[in-house]
Amino acid sequence: MPSHPRRSRLRRGLLAALVAASVAVPVSGAASPAAVPAPAPAAHGPLRTASPEALAERYAETRADIGAAERAATRHGDRKRAAALHELAGPGRRFLTFDGRDGGRSVEVVGDLSHAERIAVLVPGAGIDIDHYWRLRNGARALHKELGGRSAVVAWLGYRTPTTVSPTSITSARAIEAAPELARFSRELTRLRPTARTTLLCHSYGSVVCARAAHGLRVSGIVLYGSPGTGYRNAAALHTPATVWAGRAGGDWIADVPHIELRLPFADIGFGTDPVSPGFGAEPFAAGSGGHSDYLKTGSEPLRNIARIVAGAAGSAEPTGERHE
Repeated sequence: MPSHPRRSRLRRGLLAALVAASVAVPVSGAASPAAVPAPAPAAHGPLRTASPEALAERYAETRADIGAAERAATRHGDRKRAAALHELAGPGRRFLTFDGRDGGRSVEVVGDLSHAERIAVLVPGAGIDIDHYWRLRNGARALHKELGGRSAVVAWLGYRTPTTVSPTSITSARAIEAAPELARFSRELTRLRPTARTTLLCHSYGSVVCARAAHGLRVSGIVLYGSPGTGYRNAAALHTPATVWAGRAGGDWIADVPHIELRLPFADIGFGTDPVSPGFGAEPFAAGSGGHSDYLKTGSEPLRNIARIVAGAAGSAEPTGERHE
């Protein structure tokens, strides 16, 4: 017997909208804004060590790549992109990689990677690109402050994220593209800092990316928050020795997205089991009452609990008092 008729109607309406959006793609195509031109980044070989000297050299190299992209955006007349890139090229910023083409890819370090004993890798969801990168950056800074010393937070914008409201945000296509890159980066990070405790923090569509990359990764935990689903029936299907955590805020609209999977001739729609449901089998943590973008907000309950998970203080991460069916 449904306990929330209004929510049930909303779910059915959203399901219809998802299907309609998916059907519209092959018929009409999706218009996309003209890409802001950017040069290819200079070729940088893999880091051989995470020493302060090696990292300082890499940060300087990528700063030059960002500067070149800023000049290209200025010549193109895109002042918004140029301003965003100018901010990224600031002397205190630490990028391991940067590529300004096709919306932008980057990997930024907040904290001292050379001596970090705890490393969090933030994997963003839809709507994050160079123009909106500040959202990811703010979360990384808030988490690093919460973690304190001997920690580093890596903001991994290593893939072409889908637009927030678009057909690409309801299929696994972008996650399938992204997963090998996330797995490669995770392996490199393990090689550079083999004794550090590393945790993947996967927001929204980023949880689909993390699930695709999970198998075989040497990470301590995989944290799914604000997740629409993973594309897998349960946590066991991720085939990872890492502890899988899941949390959802009380005011997060993602709760009203139908947890379905539809196999259509041209795409698979939806991501299946709700990660905070008992059937998924993840460890729950309390994620407060905020909205979809509030999980890493300074002073918030989910930020505190996510930091505890990253630090390995899992017993002090407050379990959620509610399980969602």
